[in-house]
Amino acid sequence: MIEKKIFKPFVSADTNMKEFTVKALVMGSIFGILFGAANVYLALNAGLTVSASIPIAVLAITLGKRLFKTTILENNIIQTTGSAGESIASGVVFTLPGFLFLTAKDSVHYFDYVIILVLAIFGGLLGTLMMIPLRRSLIVKEHDTLPYPEGTACASVLKAGEKGGAVAKTAFYGLGVAFVYAIFQRGFKLISETSSFATKATNKIFPSATVAADITPEYLGVGYIIGFRIAGILVAGGVLSWLVLIPLLSSLIPDQVIALQQIKLGLLADITKASQNSGSWNPVTQTFANKADAIYRAYIRQIGAGAVAAGGMITLIKTIPTIISSFKESIASVKNKTEGAVSRTDKDLSIKIVLFGSIALVVLMAVLPIIPGNNILNKALVGILVIIFGAFFVTVSSRIVGIIGSSNNPISGMTIATVMITCLIFVAVGWTGQSYEPMALVVGGMVCIAAANAGATSQDLKTGYLVGSTPKYQQLALFVGAIVSSIVIGITIKVLDTPSTAMAAQGITHAIGTKYNAPQATLMATLIKGILSFNLDWNFVLVGAALALVMELCGIKSLNFAVGVYLPLSTTLPIFIGGAIRGLVDKVKAKQLTQLKDGEEDLQTGNLFATGLVAGGSLMGVIFAFLSVNEAIANSMEKISLQSWLIKILSENGYYLLGAFLFGLMGWMLYKTAMKKAEIEME
Repeated sequence: MIEKKIFKPFVSADTNMKEFTVKALVMGSIFGILFGAANVYLALNAGLTVSASIPIAVLAITLGKRLFKTTILENNIIQTTGSAGESIASGVVFTLPGFLFLTAKDSVHYFDYVIILVLAIFGGLLGTLMMIPLRRSLIVKEHDTLPYPEGTACASVLKAGEKGGAVAKTAFYGLGVAFVYAIFQRGFKLISETSSFATKATNKIFPSATVAADITPEYLGVGYIIGFRIAGILVAGGVLSWLVLIPLLSSLIPDQVIALQQIKLGLLADITKASQNSGSWNPVTQTFANKADAIYRAYIRQIGAGAVAAGGMITLIKTIPTIISSFKESIASVKNKTEGAVSRTDKDLSIKIVLFGSIALVVLMAVLPIIPGNNILNKALVGILVIIFGAFFVTVSSRIVGIIGSSNNPISGMTIATVMITCLIFVAVGWTGQSYEPMALVVGGMVCIAAANAGATSQDLKTGYLVGSTPKYQQLALFVGAIVSSIVIGITIKVLDTPSTAMAAQGITHAIGTKYNAPQATLMATLIKGILSFNLDWNFVLVGAALALVMELCGIKSLNFAVGVYLPLSTTLPIFIGGAIRGLVDKVKAKQLTQLKDGEEDLQTGNLFATGLVAGGSLMGVIFAFLSVNEAIANSMEKISLQSWLIKILSENGYYLLGAFLFGLMGWMLYKTAMKKAEIEME
C-alpha cells in the first residue's frame, strides 16, 4: 500500500508572518479597482473578460515586495483582494445593463448607480459566503484531483517573487506598448479605431458584405490568451453573420420591411422619421445608409441570442454529472466537523456567518425600497430564490473552475438557467407582465455575480492553500475587495453609458446598446421579455438554437460560436488575429518545449505580454471614455485629432491601411516577445 504524501505549504502553519495588513488591503483594493474597471470596458465591448489574478500577483511581487517590503502572505492578500473586482465586474456587466432593454420604459430607472452598487455588493458577498463551507471539501480534500489552474499559477508567481523571479518585466512591457498605442489611436487618431470594407447594398453579387476590425491592443491580447481554437470558433460565428446571413437577407428583404421590424423592436420610432441609429434610416428614399447594420440589429442579434441561450444550456447540461457530484460533496462538507485544534492554515470564518449573512441578505432585499418588487413578500421571494440558486451554482462554479479554469466557466449557461427557471416560477404563481421583468433580472444578476465571484474565490483559496495563507484572512479580504471594487464598477458602467455629444445630438440616451454591445445583458433581457411578456420573435430565436445544435453535432463548442454570431465581426476578427499569433507561436515552439504543468502556460512570455496589452488597452479605453463625457475636454481632443488630415492625404482606405499596418506591427512585437523563454521557473 502506497502511503499518501502529506501536503506541506510554502509557509508552514506555525510560521508567524505579516499577512492581513492595511497596506496589503489598500494595494489589493487599488488593483481591484483598476482591473475591475478594465474588465467592465472589455465585457461591454466584447462580452469577454480575462482573469486578473495572475497580473495582480505579478504586480504584488513587483510593487509590493520591492517598494513596500511585503511578505509572500501579504502579497497573497493583495492578489486575493484585487481579484474580486474582476469577477464582480463580469457578473455585473453580463446582466444588469439588461434593465435598459426590458419592455417597460420605466425599467431604465433601475439602471441606477445605487442599485448597481447594492446588487454588486450583495452578489459578491454571497459568492464569498457560500464558499466558506466549501473550502475544506474542494480545496483541501481534493487537492490532488482539482488543480485550479489559475490558482496554481498565481502561487508559482508568488513563490518566484520570493526567489527573485523577473516575471513582471514582460507584463509591464505589454502595458507600456498598449498605453502608447492607445494614446495615438484614441487621442491623436493617428490609428483608426476600426478598419473596414463593405460592399454596397445595391451590389447584385454580394450585397452588404462587411469585413471590419476594431484594431485595439486589448482585443489582440484577449485573442492570444484564449488561444487559436477558441478565437477561431468565435470569428467563424462572425463570418457566418456578416459574410453569409447578412448578404443573403440583404438580397431578399426590402429596406421597408427591415424598418418595420426595427419599429417592432423599438429601434426605430417611425418609418416617416429619419434616424441616425441602427443603420441610419432615410424616410425620403425609404432606404438605410448602412443596410448591413440595419439587418444585424433587426434579425441577426435575435438569431445570435437564441444561439447563445441554447449554447449556454447545452454547456450546462454537459456538466450535470459534475453538478450532481459537487452538490453532494458540498452537503457532506457542511455535515463533517473538524475535531480538535485547528491550525492557522485551516482556520475559516464561522459557519454562523454564512447562515446569518444569508438571512440578512434576504431581509435586506425584502425591505430595501430600491430593490424591484411590488411588496415585501414578493421581494422576499426574490431574495430566497437568490439564496437557493446562489448556493447551488456557487458550488457548481467552484468545482468546474477547479477542473477547467475560470476562463472556461459556463457562467452564461448558469445565468440563463437561473433566469428561465425564475421566470417559469413567476408564471406559475401568476406573476406575468412587464412589472415582474426587473425582479427576474435581479435574481439572474445576483446569481451571476455570485457564481463568477465564487469561481475567482476558489482560485484564490487554492493559491492561499499552496503558499500557506490563513483562510479566514483571505475570506475577509474578499469581502473588502467585493465592496471596494463594486463602488468603482458602478461608476464605470454609468460613465461608459453616458452618450457623447455627437450621440446625444442624434437622440441617443444610452451608450450601452449603441456604442457598447453588452451581448449577455441583452440576451438576459430578451429571454425575460419572451417568457413573461410573450413578445419574443421565437422564429429567429429558434433558428439560433438550431444553429447551436448543429455546431454541437459537428463537435464544436456551440457557446463560443454563438457569441461570435451575436457580436460584430469587427470585435471577433482582431481577437482571431491574436489567437492566430498564439497558434503560430505554439506550433513553432512545440519541439522546443516539454509539456507544461497546470497553469504554467499563463506564465509564458507571450501570455504575460498579452496580459499587459489587455490591461493597458482596456484601462486607456476607460480613461478616454471618462474624458469624452466632458464636452470641453471632448472638444479639445477633437482639435488634436489627425484623422481628417490623414484621410485627406491618404484617402479613407489609406487611413485604414495605415491603422492595419501599425496593428500588424504590434502583433509582430507580440510574436517576437512570445518566442522568448519564460522568465519564471515553475516547481
